Order: sequence, then C-alpha cells, then structure tokens
Amino acid sequence: MTTKKPATLRNTPDAAVRRADRERLLQGTHHDPHAVLGAHPVKKGVVFRVLRPYARSVTVVAGALRAELHDDGDGFFSGSLPLAEVPDYRLLVAYEGGVLDTEDPYRFLPALGELDLHLIGEGRHEQLWRALGAQVTTHQGVTGTRFAVWAPDARGVRVAGGFNCWDATGFPMRSLGSSGVWELFVPGIGEGEVYKFEITRPDGSRTLRADPLARRTEVPPATASIVHASHHEWADAEWMAHRADTPVHEAPFSVYEVHLPSWRPGLTYRQLAEQLPAYVQEMGFTHVELMPVAEHPFGGSWGYQVTGFYAPTARLGTPDDFKYLVDRLHQAGIGVLMDWVPAHFPRDDWALAEFDGRPLYEHHDPLRAAHPDWGTLEFDFGRREVRNFLVANAVYWCEEFHIDGLRVDAVASMLYLDYSREPGQWTPNEHGGRENLDAVAFLQEMNATVYRRCPGVVTIAEESTAWDGVTRPTHHKGPSGFGGLGFGLKWNMGWMHDSLQYLAHEPVHRRYHHHEMTFSMVYAYSENYVLPISHDEVVHGKRSLVSKMPGDWWQQRANHRAYLGFMWAHPGKQLLFMGQEFAQGAEWSEAHGPDWWLLDPAYGAAADHRGVRDLVRDLNGVYRATPALWQRDTDPAGFQWITGDAADDNVFAFLRLDADGSPLLAVSHLAPVVRHDYRLGVPEDVPAWLEVLNTDAARYGGGDVVHPDPVKPEPQGAHGRPASIRLTLPPLATVWLRPA
Repeated sequence: MTTKKPATLRNTPDAAVRRADRERLLQGTHHDPHAVLGAHPVKKGVVFRVLRPYARSVTVVAGALRAELHDDGDGFFSGSLPLAEVPDYRLLVAYEGGVLDTEDPYRFLPALGELDLHLIGEGRHEQLWRALGAQVTTHQGVTGTRFAVWAPDARGVRVAGGFNCWDATGFPMRSLGSSGVWELFVPGIGEGEVYKFEITRPDGSRTLRADPLARRTEVPPATASIVHASHHEWADAEWMAHRADTPVHEAPFSVYEVHLPSWRPGLTYRQLAEQLPAYVQEMGFTHVELMPVAEHPFGGSWGYQVTGFYAPTARLGTPDDFKYLVDRLHQAGIGVLMDWVPAHFPRDDWALAEFDGRPLYEHHDPLRAAHPDWGTLEFDFGRREVRNFLVANAVYWCEEFHIDGLRVDAVASMLYLDYSREPGQWTPNEHGGRENLDAVAFLQEMNATVYRRCPGVVTIAEESTAWDGVTRPTHHKGPSGFGGLGFGLKWNMGWMHDSLQYLAHEPVHRRYHHHEMTFSMVYAYSENYVLPISHDEVVHGKRSLVSKMPGDWWQQRANHRAYLGFMWAHPGKQLLFMGQEFAQGAEWSEAHGPDWWLLDPAYGAAADHRGVRDLVRDLNGVYRATPALWQRDTDPAGFQWITGDAADDNVFAFLRLDADGSPLLAVSHLAPVVRHDYRLGVPEDVPAWLEVLNTDAARYGGGDVVHPDPVKPEPQGAHGRPASIRLTLPPLATVWLRPA
C-alpha cells in the first residue's frame, strides 16, 4: 500500500497575506476578509490563505489532493497550487490536541440576500429575525450557521464563541456595504453553540457583545447568546383559526396578570404548562397577561429592563419550552398577552448600549438618550433601523410564539419629550411642542404592522395621560392633528386611581368622594379601556388590594369583594394581578410570589381567602355568560345610570345592556350597614329580576343578605323610571340581577 504525498505548494509573492491586510485582520478592523482569506484564482493557479491562531499546520484537501500550507506566522497560512479553477475543498487544521476537519468559512458567498439588505436599509424588514442574528441554514450545499449583525459604526466585527475557544481572531465578518450589516457563514456549527460579536469601535478599542437578535440566551447572570433552531410543533390550530372571529372590544376579556418566575417559584415553562392553564381555566379568566418574558439580566426588574428582545428568558427553559406553554394555554381556551417594553433598555456594556462604539439604538442627543427615572436608555425612534428592530420584534412574538396581544409598557414616557424632565433638560419638537413625533410615528407603524400581519392580535397601551386617540385608528386624525396611535385597548389608569382612592376612605367619609367612583363614566367611551388592578398597585408600599381597604378583617374582605363586583360590571375589560384573586394580605414579592398557603385548609383563616377566590371564579363565570357585561363596552348605548348621585347612601346602581337590549342591573352598596327596602328605578318591561351574583353571599365569606326569590317591580316610579324594585342592600357588597 502506498501513501499519497501532499501536493507541492509554491511560495509565490501573491500567496501570503499582505502586511496591511494582515495588520487589519489581526486588529479586527478588516471590512472584507473574504477578499483576502479563502481561495482565489491568480495568474498561475489558485492561492489559499487561512487565518487560524494557535494552529500547528493547515492542510488543504480537495478530492485526492492534499496540500499543506506554509506557516506565515501569527496564525496565517498560505500557498498556491497550479489549478485551473477554485476546487471544492476542506481544511485539516492541526492543533496541539488534535486535528479539525472543517469547511473554510471564507470560500462562501454572502448568505444574506439583496432583498433582505434592501429592506433592512429601508427599515421595512418585518421579519428581521430571519435576516439578522444566528440562523442555522444550508448554504451552497453545506450546513452551518449564518451570523449577521447591524453595526454601521464598527471598524470591524468578528464572531467569538465556544467553537473557537472565544478567540475571534480567525472569524472576521464582512461588511455588506452601506447597509451597516456584517455577515459570516460558519460551516459545521449548529444549534446550541454559544457566541457573541467582538466589535472594534471607531476608536480602535474592542467590545464583546451579545447578539441583539439572539433567539436564545444563556441563563443569567451568564450573558452569551445561543444559536437556536425551533422544533416545536404547534397544536393550537383551532385557537389560531378562530381568535379573530370577534373583535376584542366586543368579546369577553378578563385577564389574569402573572409573573411567571414567581407564580409558582421554581417551575419551568413546561412545568407551568401543566399547572397554569388548569388554574386559569378553573378561575374563568379569558386571558393571561405575562409580565415581560424577554431576557433581562436583573430578576428584580421583573423583566422591564430588557437586554434580549428576541429571546424568552432562559431562567425557565428554552424558546421551544415557552412555545409549549403558550400552546397549552391556547388548547385550554386561554389567550396569551405579553408585556412588551420598547420604551427603554439598560446600560449593560455587553448589550445594546453604544453597541458599536457610538450611540446606535439610543438617541445620539444625550438629552433624549437617558431615561431620567429608571437609569436606562431610550430608543432612537427616529432612526429607521431602530424602529425596524422594534416593529419586527412586536411581529416576532406574535408570529413565532403565537402571542395574542402585546401590552406596551410606559407609553407616556415615549410620547412626551419632557416626561420626567425639568425645563432645560429637553428640546421641543420641530413645531415647538412637547410631543415626541418620532415615538408617535413608531407606535403607529408598530400597531398598523401588527394588526395587518397578525389577525386577532390586540395591542394594549399603558398610557397614563389623556393623550388623544390612543385607541383610534392611525388614519383617523383627532383635534390635536395627530392620527390615532392605533392601539386596540388602553389601560384606564384614571379609573384605577380614582376608585382605589375612594375605597381607601372610611365609609363614613365616602359620601364626600362619591364622584371618584362616577367620574370614569364621563370619559368611559373616549377610548377602548381595560380596568387594571396590576402588579404596580400591590408593591412598593402600596399594599395589596385587600389591605388597602379600611376597617377590620371582615370589612376589608367585604370591601374587596364589593369592589371586584363593581369592577367586573363597569364598562371596560378587567385585569387582576395574581394573589388578589384570593385576597392576599401581603404585598407581592418576586422572591416568593403569591401566598398560596393562605388557601391551605390547615390554615385557620383559609375559608376567608377561599371565599374571595370562589367569588372571582363566579364573577368570571357570570361575566362570560352575560353579553351585557362585555358586548357593548365601547358603546355608550350599552350603559345607563339608575342612580349615580346617591352619595349619602354610598350606592351606585346602573344597567348594562347587550346588543339586543337585554339588561343586567348592578348595585354596589359601599356602606357597612344593611339598607332595607331600598328603592331603585328599573325598566318597566322586565316582569321580574333574579339575583345572579351577590358578593355578600355566605359562600364568599359574607353575611348572606341575599335575594333567593325573584324581585318583582312595582308601578311606583323612581329615578326617572315608571317602575321600581325594593331591595335589601347588604353591607359593603355588590349585587347583580338580570331579568328572570
């Protein structure tokens, strides 16, 4: 048997890497390494150049041909062969520990198409995650991972990771022209590889950065990105096919807000999928709203300081594990909303801040770059690539993870240039106003794009001011001259503040604050509203919902139950944060989550908490079965006051009407006394009223002042109506009645 000798390489003058290119490659400042490295035809053959630091030798293998390259020092290897054309070849790279048989990354054409680059340049790539980041792909017949990153100010970008022992020297990326995108296809590596981008800044210094479009990350506090390919097979086709059948504002919409890491501390996404859908389904909520799921370095931020906008937090599992949770919720008939945080991002030096050495994602104007309240940076909404990054991110969660809605955090901080800023700390817009015109345009584009691409998805604004037209379509201009922002729903922060302020007063003083419960109806139809009792209201010394209530423990629970009954009957959708559904007395803490032990029968007062939980379940059950409570939430004709001015009695009574005019009568009595024979005007065409819910029922922990029999109207007029009924109003309670 004979051994084939390696081919002889000629050391021609054009074989070795020239000094200038050599220095730029070693310094990480080369914009076109493929023009130097790899195989290139020359006058008398083909020249091969390889950069492999720490390699002992590099051999080119092309079919039966084996040719060892010349060691030029500093990790460079070169040589030329008398070939007519560039062959298909591989490299055998010998290290001290063994030999690596690999494709040469520098023999491949760009793996990113012209259309992708055009759309990125225009800021219109609606599936940006398919172009940038790390994509496992087959390119020119070879399987590997394409890396691409937007870094227009960088002097050079290289890929570092586990596959090259975190030495990026041998993996420089090429600049794809004016797009600002750098790209490299690395054959032979796939999902599960950890990586970052090593960026050479304009000043020549280097920074190691996580991928802004990484779809998977290491578990914090580790910060590397991970190459990901999804293998989840969705089983929610029926849900997805029908979620757009009824517009959200005309459908039941009762939301349970959840902080996934602390709902049941220690559970993974897949373990949550076995427990959360069953609990939410039992409680009757139509949707869950997840506090931010995107990756964040500090758990104490609850997810509101995002570093990985395209990656579900690795604390609870993989992206496919999160898809499994969403899938199981959908199969249980539960919609999934997600908090989305485009208002700001943290300053961590491995993430987005001054990503390529200069302000890139943040605004270049220091007055507009830093958020004064949170110590974070604000996005430059006027830069088309940044706007594209965020708009595509909204689409990404809806398309890739089947999310049914995005609750956009801190919208007010985006809309106003002077938000939390003193005079001199902000610059007016081109019209001399305080509105952030770039943020307005961004929100309009985001909403229009999401609604166009994702039927049945709803966007929800947490907007704490009276900005005109938050839920108006983007093409409808209002008195301010701006088009609507295009959201589907808006959190009603005014209702929340006013009603909680009223409830905090001792009942004897509530007569002087009656308007705080009725004022919301003055503007109830100015937007499409959600009534939020969110996590923000039960932390930082604000106390839990039941602990906000005055009186002894019985009265606190009674107030709590009455308030929830009022809330579920009031026009608008409902949102309740976890723990409040069973009257948790302590504030929420992300460290230990809800106090589930309060429901343990071994706990002496468990019945008190179980009673409130049973009420919330029944509120949701009656609510979903009663179109009057949700069908005309945004239509003034769906609401009629019976009495909104009974301040001395602490009574609020109103009708809710469905599309056919069928009514539900809601009466809230927020004084700690029983009122006998309380007369309320009612429609004359209802022969009898049947109590369908009473928050004072014994099974909820109340005094059981209930109406077991139908209540028949009398021909005596009251409240401007020809007929009336007499009710015994239980103390601190809400009663719902419908036609018998």
